[in-house]
Amino acid sequence: MTGAVSTLWHYPVKGLSGQPLETVTLTPGRGFPDDRIFAFARAGGAYDPAVWRPLKKTEFHMLARDAALANIRSHYGDGVLRLSAGEAEATFDLRTEDGKRGAEAFLARHLSLADAARPQFADAGENRFTDISVDSEAMMNAVSLISLSTVRALGQRLGVTLDPMRFRGNITFDGFGPQAELEWEGRELAVGEARLKVVHRTTRCAATTVNPATAERDVPIPRRLMELFGHAQLGVYAEVVAGGAVRPGDAVRLLPAA
Repeated sequence: MTGAVSTLWHYPVKGLSGQPLETVTLTPGRGFPDDRIFAFARAGGAYDPAVWRPLKKTEFHMLARDAALANIRSHYGDGVLRLSAGEAEATFDLRTEDGKRGAEAFLARHLSLADAARPQFADAGENRFTDISVDSEAMMNAVSLISLSTVRALGQRLGVTLDPMRFRGNITFDGFGPQAELEWEGRELAVGEARLKVVHRTTRCAATTVNPATAERDVPIPRRLMELFGHAQLGVYAEVVAGGAVRPGDAVRLLPAA
């Protein structure tokens, strides 16, 4: 079975918009480069910048609770984070304390947070603030894959057009049947020059109810998945088992089962 890579995305700041990539080089066990390496921790929570430990996503500002985050456009590169929302736009050098504090203030203003609820900029260092970081180090570095065929088919069942960006995957691909990927646990994929092993189905949360274009909660994706299929899963996580370059248009091949 063969399909093709459609798009590549990373999300440098947990909960904020993604950035498309023209190419990415994957490394075994290291996940997707610059993906969920920063976050904004909730005030009074368990995040401690001095001690790394995986935390539940509820410790951070993210779309499942803060739909207004979808109105922020973000771009990260060379240590600098650019944020824009409406007419407000600013850049912050995250290598400096002033830059971090400025980014915190921007987010607090956009979310209308009181001073006591001001978020704390969080840097994962060599780690990642992925939703499944609490499962294991290997899962923390898993790559998220989304089948466009599955997204289209779900939209047709619901009578709406679903933007694949709702599902915040690293790699979107096409060419396989709807939900085919849910049967791939334990199987390996050749993706461009890399090889990935599918390790887990992705259970969707309230973040997918947020329309990325309007920041409104308009389609109850998890509930509708349960109603239609008896589960709330869409997409899969995969571990990088052999590294290499991946580009849009590269082949995605399901390798024979061992």
